[in-house]
Amino acid sequence: MTENHNLYCLFERQFLAAGDAPALSPAGGGAKLSYRGLAEGAGRYANALLALGVKPGDRVTVQVEKSAANVLLYLGTLKAGAVYQPLNTAYSPSELDYFITDAKPAVIVSDPALVAAARDIAGRRGGTVASLDADGGGELAEMAAAMSPDHETIPRAGDDLAGLLYTSGTTGRSKGAMITHRNLVSNTTTLHEVWRFVSGDVLLHALPIFHVHGLYVALGTAFLNRSEIVWHQKFDVSAVMRDLPRATVMMGVPTFYTRLVMREDLTPQLCAHMRLFVSGSAPLLADTHKDFEAKAGHRILERYGMTETGMITSNPYEGERRPGTVGYPLPGISVRIADGEGRQLAHGEVGGIEVKGPNVFKGYWGMAEETGKAFRPDGFFITGDLGVMENDGRVSIVGRDKDLIISGGLNVYPKEVEIELDAIEGVAESAVIGVPHPDFGETVVAVVTGNPPPEADMIAQLSGRLARFKVPKRIFAIAELPRNVMGKVQKSELRQRFADTFR
Repeated sequence: MTENHNLYCLFERQFLAAGDAPALSPAGGGAKLSYRGLAEGAGRYANALLALGVKPGDRVTVQVEKSAANVLLYLGTLKAGAVYQPLNTAYSPSELDYFITDAKPAVIVSDPALVAAARDIAGRRGGTVASLDADGGGELAEMAAAMSPDHETIPRAGDDLAGLLYTSGTTGRSKGAMITHRNLVSNTTTLHEVWRFVSGDVLLHALPIFHVHGLYVALGTAFLNRSEIVWHQKFDVSAVMRDLPRATVMMGVPTFYTRLVMREDLTPQLCAHMRLFVSGSAPLLADTHKDFEAKAGHRILERYGMTETGMITSNPYEGERRPGTVGYPLPGISVRIADGEGRQLAHGEVGGIEVKGPNVFKGYWGMAEETGKAFRPDGFFITGDLGVMENDGRVSIVGRDKDLIISGGLNVYPKEVEIELDAIEGVAESAVIGVPHPDFGETVVAVVTGNPPPEADMIAQLSGRLARFKVPKRIFAIAELPRNVMGKVQKSELRQRFADTFR
């Protein structure tokens, strides 16, 4: 009999072995969901999706708030052999229209507050719409509750898709990264080992689950370890402080740590039960790393990854966790620093970070040309990040060659925002940049020319067209944009000029 490589099979073995042990424990108290409950809930949601006509390989688009029901839906989608496509609830209807048009999902699961827009789009694009709310109610939840928990996991090959996660493109068109079961099994088992998960570990989970970090890294390692998960719907610094003594592991974005170090009551005593703090999704400032160690008595473990690859490198569990570096390539993953032609550079030289391994995605959905551009002939994926590698293999990221902005762990490509800015009456041209921000690490700022309307009016217009995290915090009007002799806008000059905007 051919082995079933469905990621859910890996999880299910742990769920059944854990039995009635707690899986999801609400941060504010309330009924806990056991691992047996996860397995039964996954079966019910898988049967509900099958009843809605979902077939293996079909996409299930999910734009709902973080909840235990959302986790069950994710697991049920895997179990049914379908492809989970999570979306940030901050996305606007026009953005949602693009994702649905591109992915062509069989089912769209929407928060009740957003379901009207989803139904309007589905009426034009196709797909069945069902609601699901943060409290575990809604049409899909009611349907799942009436289903049997018995369901035989649909066989999947390692190269079959498990997830379709959209990442912004430099042309303004988002690209769907095709994540396979092999990608996720490989990354999950590797991280579980290198971060030394042990019996009794408890994960404090305050990340969103429409993102690789919260969905695949945090949940995946915890499920594999049969860990209790202290479940926070969002990051609230007071609530996280309250629950730190309950946990042994926390994964966060730099914003979590900048807010924690501001607390006077962050002490080594409060964190005495903690084993590991992990940071990722955006660069962690060296000062934050040092300040956190001074106050909490723990050195944050910073790692590096991206949507297309999962995790690539990690600072060591045992050994020097050096501020400003992202550590060493994970086992089984090859990383090189290369020039523009893919030729490996000497240690100490700055170049493009390229990666190859079982963690690397299958390609971009429906975009064969973009996929071809993203890979070297020898199979290395071009990350678009600039880095340097030391003699012992330690990697540091020094920049990004595509002007990507990472604000609070969320990716923003300037072109997406510039397209909308340029459409505003009175704006001649625009340039969008990322500048340092004390809370988000980096935030979006725009510079425009022409005879634009007032700043507040432009921000209001963009708020109706873009997700909130993409809307510039400030928009400055200047006479003309700086350019080089070839006419290219010099964003480095703009970044330098507006670097102190939020300091």
